[in-house]
Amino acid sequence: MPGGFVWGVATAAYQIEGSHNVDGRGESIWDRFSHTAGNTYQGQTGDVACDSYVRWPDDIALMRKLNVGGYRFSIAWPRVFPNGSGDLNHKGLDYYDKLVDGLLEVGITPFPTLYHWDLPQALEDTGGWINRDTAYRFADYAAVVADRLGDRVHDWWTINEPWCVAELGYRSGTHAPGRQEPREWFAAAHDVLLAHGLGMEAVRAAAPASKVGIVINVDAVMPRSVHAADQAAAAMFELQRNHWYLDPVLKGEYPQAAVDEYGWGQAEVEPGDMETIAAPMDHFGLNYYSRSVIRDESIDDRERPQPLIETDLPRTTMGWEVYPDGLSDLLIKYDREFDLPPIYVAENGVAFADELVGGAVHDEDRCAYLESHFAAAATAVEGGVDLRGFFVWSLLDNFEWQHGYTQRFGLAWTDYETQHRIIKDSGHWFSSFVGGKRPM
Repeated sequence: MPGGFVWGVATAAYQIEGSHNVDGRGESIWDRFSHTAGNTYQGQTGDVACDSYVRWPDDIALMRKLNVGGYRFSIAWPRVFPNGSGDLNHKGLDYYDKLVDGLLEVGITPFPTLYHWDLPQALEDTGGWINRDTAYRFADYAAVVADRLGDRVHDWWTINEPWCVAELGYRSGTHAPGRQEPREWFAAAHDVLLAHGLGMEAVRAAAPASKVGIVINVDAVMPRSVHAADQAAAAMFELQRNHWYLDPVLKGEYPQAAVDEYGWGQAEVEPGDMETIAAPMDHFGLNYYSRSVIRDESIDDRERPQPLIETDLPRTTMGWEVYPDGLSDLLIKYDREFDLPPIYVAENGVAFADELVGGAVHDEDRCAYLESHFAAAATAVEGGVDLRGFFVWSLLDNFEWQHGYTQRFGLAWTDYETQHRIIKDSGHWFSSFVGGKRPM
């Protein structure tokens, strides 16, 4: 990998911090959602999670053992502004101040994300991301955080995975706030992208030396066969799944074919919006986990030309295919298709059925997964992609949203009863890989 390449780990505030009602933190949509019966596995919540609000020094010590060079964490908006705007909670900002200083003291570069899905509930009560004003409140919040931390933090992400924010939160309702809005989710998608653009402006105004961008999650998309109907279905899925968010920030427009397919009138798009959304970024974050094989549901496999795309690849406990080639393919594809700034793999990792046996977790499958995806990243670099870093999801086993504590993604095992952290074999492998600077 090129000199200065960042090998890091990633987390999110609601998934690890706990202390949900401590030191003035306000309620988030995930607090409300997880405390509503039927929304999460066995009603589990992030009230305690990994207790990282208290145990952050332990987590930094853990990162040192893992030879981590960069830490991508998120800042909880309701810790900073309990009501989303208005009165500032100084204790909330103090926490991130200490965290940043602690990271820098041991040579770990902070990469904070300003929004990783924990919208203050007070803003949801006024419409949430369907209310355009939320984008402006996000910019206000971003300015305050950047003003406080920007003398030491130079690498920022505005929004994590706008697809999840809009489509899981406001379309399917499987994520907080749990709304199912057949048409209004378009406004949520647009407003969260607008928040990204306004947030970049705010961060740069408060901390001019900052580098800032967005993090978008993508799937590798393939048609089930060469049948024209499968090819067309896959092409449309790619536009709706990936390009609905990529094209606005990288080209300043929504993909017209997908707009037509949805029948979206774009009434939510006001003059100047697309220029704000598509303002040049200093870096771009791509999250990659799996592949989607798309078929036209009206066609039986017996009607398809052979060979069919293989769909019996190994799968994770999330049900996702293990498909490392998708990472290199997408990085190279997008590098050629768009005028991209420097890129980071902002998340990549895997959940398997880990077991703690004799005080150890022997997760060879995760070691193999990481090695194959690191190799895919190296292939992209060899193909000319300006890749600057790779963040493994995740540092710790943590609260996995609607799945509760059933999915373990961590390089370290979390005992949720004692909060003891145990480095898994994959964590030791990662530490050795990074520490030894093994060539890819």
